[in-house]
Amino acid sequence: MSNQKEPLEDAPKFRYWKSQAEANGLTINAVNDFYIRRRHNGEVLFAMLEVDADTPEGDKIPPALFLKGHAVCMLVCLIEKETREKFVVLVKQRRIADGSQTYEHPAGMVDASDAPDEVAARELEEEIGLTVTAAELTKLNSRVWHPSTGTSDEGMHFFYIEKEMTRDKIMDFHLKNMGNQAEHERITSVVATLPEAHKLITNVNGLLLHFLYLQHVGDYETMKLL
Repeated sequence: MSNQKEPLEDAPKFRYWKSQAEANGLTINAVNDFYIRRRHNGEVLFAMLEVDADTPEGDKIPPALFLKGHAVCMLVCLIEKETREKFVVLVKQRRIADGSQTYEHPAGMVDASDAPDEVAARELEEEIGLTVTAAELTKLNSRVWHPSTGTSDEGMHFFYIEKEMTRDKIMDFHLKNMGNQAEHERITSVVATLPEAHKLITNVNGLLLHFLYLQHVGDYETMKLL
């Protein structure tokens, strides 16, 4: 795409949200945009919208919509070859929720036309410098889950990957400066044990990801420590 601004109605995430809302019975009468944030190439990143829509029951749906689209969140478990100790790689960056330096799992936004596993693999390369293929990732939720159904269309895809490494290789991921300057990202990668990560993370998606991963691999001993 050129640097021309993508119209809201042409954005894949808007078209996907609208098609899903209509398929579920909403009659959308009008959509007003108050703010649109775009990527450097003009694509719609997210938008604050007011929606005039009727439900099948004859009510008005609450009008506020933060159009964000789908996202991926990935737990990276690095297993030390000698001791079998598990470490995870987090990203630390300042977030608008409370302005603090926030610890999270690597994550990224997905447009409706993108394959979530491919986006996940790409984000791991960009955010922590780990090169993987989409086929190496394991999906943890079979359908999209919505963290904030009352105000946002955001839908989450959760993945994990395990890699065996020496202790030195694992620590190579600690305190690396990463991020995409064009997207105003100032990211530092951080290596921690999973119990340590659970204390650092305040993002609900990240906390849920811990339990999804531990349940999937059957690591109930670590789960008891969280």
